[in-house]
Amino acid sequence: MNKEIEKICIVGLGYIGLPTAALLANNGYKVHGVDVKENVVNTINKGEIHIVEPDLDKYVKTAVNNGNLKASLQAQEAEVFIIAVPTPFHAGFKPNIDYVLDAAKKIAPFVKEGNIVILESTSPVGTTEKVAEVLSNNGVNINNVYVAYCPERVLPGKIMKELVENDRIVGGINTQSTNTVVSFYKTFVKGEVLATNARTAEMCKLTENSYRDVNIAFANELSMICDRAGINVWELIELANHHPRVKILQPGAGVGGHCIAVDPWFIVSDFPTDAKLIKAGREVNDFKTEWVVEKIKNTALQFELSNKRKPVIACMGLAFKPDIDDLRESPALEIARNLHNSQLNIICVEPNVHQLKDLTLVTTKDAIEQADIICFLVKHSSFKGLKNNINKIELDFCDVN
Repeated sequence: MNKEIEKICIVGLGYIGLPTAALLANNGYKVHGVDVKENVVNTINKGEIHIVEPDLDKYVKTAVNNGNLKASLQAQEAEVFIIAVPTPFHAGFKPNIDYVLDAAKKIAPFVKEGNIVILESTSPVGTTEKVAEVLSNNGVNINNVYVAYCPERVLPGKIMKELVENDRIVGGINTQSTNTVVSFYKTFVKGEVLATNARTAEMCKLTENSYRDVNIAFANELSMICDRAGINVWELIELANHHPRVKILQPGAGVGGHCIAVDPWFIVSDFPTDAKLIKAGREVNDFKTEWVVEKIKNTALQFELSNKRKPVIACMGLAFKPDIDDLRESPALEIARNLHNSQLNIICVEPNVHQLKDLTLVTTKDAIEQADIICFLVKHSSFKGLKNNINKIELDFCDVN
């Protein structure tokens, strides 16, 4: 803990903001969390959590009980302000930083000389400078405040561990901002804290996820080729990866989540004539989801022709990756909704989500008993071994075993 810093205000208490708030509160800081959703604020103030993430419940309960973490609908004075709000799309895959700029306006009345303002939200290049501009336009003397960008690099399911152990990148709007914010992160990060400028840090975050997206696109394209060729893509990849310089990733039903499925479009939007490969990778991964839908529909049609009735189809998994409850940009959820909207008989299994308005959720046991076609869309650990005990039509898009 930095003795000069006692209070931290974090705007946005979602999948990154809440774990960060809980971690800092458990490191001795007084953390004031801000969210626009009253139910989120109330849940946290009871020492409970509104998202699924291993160990997060323990961190939050401890922090609330010892008085180091409180949530509110309004910001308040602090020495450090962290913005961790969503950055979705406008129409046409245009980055939407409205929540970021609104957060900057929300904290502006409380930012004083010597304070730190950190943007953690995944953002297009230049967003940190826009945050500084918003602060300046709302009465903050930006020359006396340290403003920097520090993107998260965590894997859902391992967030509490990786917030501490992973290397971090800090890019300030000037050298003083960079150095000051680097010192702050070193108080709780065991990984290396790397210094750069704001624009490079912003592009680094987008680059990391675009790299992953392009490589997953190769695997997804390969899976569709193998399906046409009658080749088991999982076996093929395992064999190919024995080459000392080949490491093909695993294909799936598409690519989801707020990072990998979104960030490449931020680069494409700003550099449309240059980002050809990045755009192609996004298009392949989006098409893989459409391909899965058509594969399931064709299987359902064959069943109906053979059995003179429509099949019951079980969609196994709806989250964007295994063993979490995060549905953001989830290809599995998109597939289930597409099938449902096509008037097919759909039941869904998602062990980490208890209710959805538009889809019928059932237990794994009920799904296996009721369904004629079992579609594995997400490789949840609870699905492991199921294929060995099912005498139904199976479509496995994630190598569940």
